Amino acid sequence: MAFATTNADLPARRASSTPTLRARLQDALPKIVLAPSFSIILVFVYGFILWTIYLSFTNSKAFPSNELTGPLAYQRLWNWTFESDPPSSWYTSITNMAIFGVLYIGFCILLGLFLAILLDQKIRAEGFLRTIYLYPMALSFIVTGVAWKWFLDPGLGLEQTLHHLGWTSFHFDWIKNANRVIYTVVIAGVWQASGFVMAMFLAGLRGVDGEMLKAAQIDGASTFQVYWRIVIPILRPVFLSAFIVLAHMAIKSYDLVVALTSGGPGGSAWLPSNFMYEYTFKRSQMAIGSASAVIMLMAITAIIVPYLYSELREKPQ
Repeated sequence: MAFATTNADLPARRASSTPTLRARLQDALPKIVLAPSFSIILVFVYGFILWTIYLSFTNSKAFPSNELTGPLAYQRLWNWTFESDPPSSWYTSITNMAIFGVLYIGFCILLGLFLAILLDQKIRAEGFLRTIYLYPMALSFIVTGVAWKWFLDPGLGLEQTLHHLGWTSFHFDWIKNANRVIYTVVIAGVWQASGFVMAMFLAGLRGVDGEMLKAAQIDGASTFQVYWRIVIPILRPVFLSAFIVLAHMAIKSYDLVVALTSGGPGGSAWLPSNFMYEYTFKRSQMAIGSASAVIMLMAITAIIVPYLYSELREKPQ
């Protein structure tokens, strides 16, 4: 038996369908808003990563080439065959990366932890000191590099100032010394990033249960024992986060090296990022530069993926 639809039923049907349509639009709105950004990231980040990997397996020089040569660029990278270039240019870069990475991460964590513990003692002018320590992170690597270049230049900065004060025997020419120039990069990098690490540790310290610390002090534990046996183990996630951030910054520290040392005498301060830029855009060896960029990507991936896995995996109940 069929029932005819009357005009009185239409408003009720429209009213019942309107919330459904509105709910669908509300569900789709975030996707519509994020779609342009997602498309741009997909093309200009992941798309160009795939393009770089492809170029590393070609014979590209000054311009991209479709001639596939397999892993030849990687072989030439590790077994250098260019007669006009020093055989140690890539090995110098990765050696400098090891020196810079270990010292930069190590000193930033130690100094940041020390400053955070110092400020955690509720000293006077804590807010002022926290701002002073954190301020260098607000500067770009270019500004930091130029400032420290002036400060470490023997003819302009620290050495010249001490000579004017009468200490004529003082010499500090690391920035012009091929064997020690990488350590000036470490000094400038630690100065900039240690305040940021301090803020991370200070936030972790402020989250430690004060009652537990008081109980340890009542049991006779000294301040050193409280921090060494209780506080620092609790800050293990902060240590891991600081390591991930600093390692990522160390691998991509291109502008700091350029602004501070201009690559150092004979490229002695090069990091892999400087090597990649030099051989891709200045020496017309795009395949070699792409291969070095892929190796840098693999290094970052080897650091980031285990961290993401540990953070995103389900915790046992």
